Amino acid sequence: MHCRVVVEAAVPVFDVETEDEAIRIAISKTGEMLNPDLNYVEINMGERTSPEGEELPPAFIAADEALVALELEMTVFNVEREEHASRIARKEIGQRLENIPLEVLEVETIEDDDDDADDEEESEAESTDSSEETNESDGDADEETDEDDEEILPEFEDLVE
Repeated sequence: MHCRVVVEAAVPVFDVETEDEAIRIAISKTGEMLNPDLNYVEINMGERTSPEGEELPPAFIAADEALVALELEMTVFNVEREEHASRIARKEIGQRLENIPLEVLEVETIEDDDDDADDEEESEAESTDSSEETNESDGDADEETDEDDEEILPEFEDLVE
């Protein structure tokens, strides 16, 4: 099972005057801490709301310092449960973002397309095998080297299956 995990991070930023500046600096700072090890983590602005449901900007500024809410999204592969995926994501991201609080917002199971792709590959391989058998019966008058090559290939394919 594969899961997409969204983790919220509270990134402190210093010496800023506007919310836009704080957000840009927080994204840049977070990107530097995550790269190159976790360059597959997507960094987005977080969403905050007031208790009344009013939408707030992701940055809170006081005394030229800001606390910016960012959402870090990553895909965790081959996990047993959603809880396992959230632990892996928190650990991987948390190791690189020292002293930055993290909270798991969302864990979404991703459908496995690998099983469907494997079935398609097998059906393509079977159709290729049947066309090769047709070619072998038509080419009885070919040179001996070609016949030797054709005899080796089906045995190899039988071993692979």
